[in-house]
Amino acid sequence: MSAATAFLPAARYPAAALLRLRRCAPAAAAPLRLRAGTGYRCIAMATAADAPAPADPLPKGADSFFRTAISNMEKVYLNRNPTAKTILELVRSYDGDHICYDHLAFRTFGVHGYGINSLAEFFIDFGYLPREELRFPAKKLRAVWFSPPTNDGYTGTGIYGPLPRIFISELLVDELTVQSQEIIHKYIKTSGRGNKHAALASISGELTWEKPIYSDFQVLSRESEYAAWTLVNGYALNHATIATHRLWSDIRSISKFNKFVEDNGFKLNSEGGVLKVSPDGLLQQSSTVADSSLFTFADGITESIPRSYIEFAERLLLPQFKDLQDEEVKEHHRRDGFEVGNADKIFESTSKDQLTRRSA
Repeated sequence: MSAATAFLPAARYPAAALLRLRRCAPAAAAPLRLRAGTGYRCIAMATAADAPAPADPLPKGADSFFRTAISNMEKVYLNRNPTAKTILELVRSYDGDHICYDHLAFRTFGVHGYGINSLAEFFIDFGYLPREELRFPAKKLRAVWFSPPTNDGYTGTGIYGPLPRIFISELLVDELTVQSQEIIHKYIKTSGRGNKHAALASISGELTWEKPIYSDFQVLSRESEYAAWTLVNGYALNHATIATHRLWSDIRSISKFNKFVEDNGFKLNSEGGVLKVSPDGLLQQSSTVADSSLFTFADGITESIPRSYIEFAERLLLPQFKDLQDEEVKEHHRRDGFEVGNADKIFESTSKDQLTRRSA
């Protein structure tokens, strides 16, 4: 593959032509290379500080199709995760039908085109712009978040409200032990070209690779909870996030929201404290502990596996907008983007430590 063809075509992917690469680390930036087939594609990105205006709103037909697609991703998620479904119902009963999603998050294997890019292309085709890469060295992960097309004028809620940000992470498979790498490669090989249909897999809730055997799941679990989760859940929606600041009642404050959730009998992820706060104090997040369900492995063994969880986020006003009246505040007046320290702790919502605590 030549240097020219290694980059996303500007005509098909306008984000690549519009945005400059930024990395979350202060070190000199290099292009983010997302595996695609046997080569790489590069997605250029901008930080929240210098990002351009969102892409134009989607045409009506495209908007309707896209929302139907992510609605089906949500249906798989809610069918597997009763905690998320119940909390959404509780919030609606208390606050009214005002729920908006801050972001949707997905996990992937960063190998042979099955990583971030396998899902990113679907969202980019529907007007999303890649914004920033985040690195999690201890977990051997990286992630990219994507901002939606223009959201003005939407009066619906949930999937049919303002379009959410998208957060896609990938496991750096090449950094795992040889044994774990061999297991992941074994299943990827059974997928054919399943990475080309990652969005369809998320919509259907099906794995693109062969159902795993229990011993392989156990091996991955010992080294990387993320790897084991992805092996059995694939491209399924990992979590949806309620934007608490978009609610209308007192639980729009995330501290009150957390109390509301706990008072209704749900355990929150306690890693690093229940409330995860960015260094600037403007992004505050929390999440439940993941649900679990029985899963029958290919060798006939049935065991409980971690599924997904629901997250909550409050984005506070940027300092330059702190004097705005409530009725003047728009989403772009609030803190945008993500924070490595917060996200690192949110990842733990599916960890064994948190799952054990849930059942205690």
